[in-house]
Amino acid sequence: MSPVLVADNGSDVVELGPALSIFDPVYFGIDEFGQPKRVPLIERNILIGGEPGSGKSGLLNGIVAHAALSLDCRLMLLDGKRVELGQWRKCADVFVGPNIEQALKLLKRLQILMDRRYDYLEECERRKIIPGDVFTAILLAIDEIAYFSATVGTKQQKEEFNLLLRDLVARGRAIGLIVAAATQRPSSKIIDTDLRDLFAWRFAGRCTNDSSSDIVLGHGWVAKGWSANAISPNNPGAGLLIAENGSPELLKVAYLDDRTCAAIAAYAATLRATAATEKAVSRVLRSVPPAA
Repeated sequence: MSPVLVADNGSDVVELGPALSIFDPVYFGIDEFGQPKRVPLIERNILIGGEPGSGKSGLLNGIVAHAALSLDCRLMLLDGKRVELGQWRKCADVFVGPNIEQALKLLKRLQILMDRRYDYLEECERRKIIPGDVFTAILLAIDEIAYFSATVGTKQQKEEFNLLLRDLVARGRAIGLIVAAATQRPSSKIIDTDLRDLFAWRFAGRCTNDSSSDIVLGHGWVAKGWSANAISPNNPGAGLLIAENGSPELLKVAYLDDRTCAAIAAYAATLRATAATEKAVSRVLRSVPPAA
């Protein structure tokens, strides 16, 4: 049964608008020719870097919005500033603010979940998640990697965070775990090159220097003429994206203002709550024996 919403007058029942799917390509913005750019994220991860105001939060919020509107995806959010992803809190299974201990607990939980899902796939003689699977995809969105990997906590906690995140990025794709991580301080101290190279998709908003651009996109792109440092500071939201074609391409990220984010988040929360209620009712009805 499809989810339904009750109209404001309390008497009519209206069908819920069509939900998205995490298996659908995600709208990122427009390319240099003004054409819409949609990127598949299932079985992929994305690293987003750039200076403040370069479009990182816009892209990350667009990805989270798509996932929030996808009933086949769960949200796990890490936000060192609390406000960048805070509007999506009611849509998320877990929201962690500036707390390294809670962040480590979440990553460990996801690691255990990942191992159990691989046990299931092995038992079923399968290799990866498919649409309509018995388990749903998960988006782990992190705003400000630097806060958890290099700013707060002890040295041991920072190292543990990096090791756990690397494991999730390396092994999570096949079981539907998507990692979207953003940082405004792209440096080798924040983003280990081994971790960076595990991200299939990368977006570099304007960077303060060529070195920072290469840290996000990968070593050698500046030498080939691709540097996010060349993007005008008066062109917020513009950046270089490495996605399906394997080479950088110019992108203008879609922008969601606070009011739009709040509206989408509220609708997504209602969508998810309604769908959960419908599933619960369906389970109860299936458990009731038929009348004689």
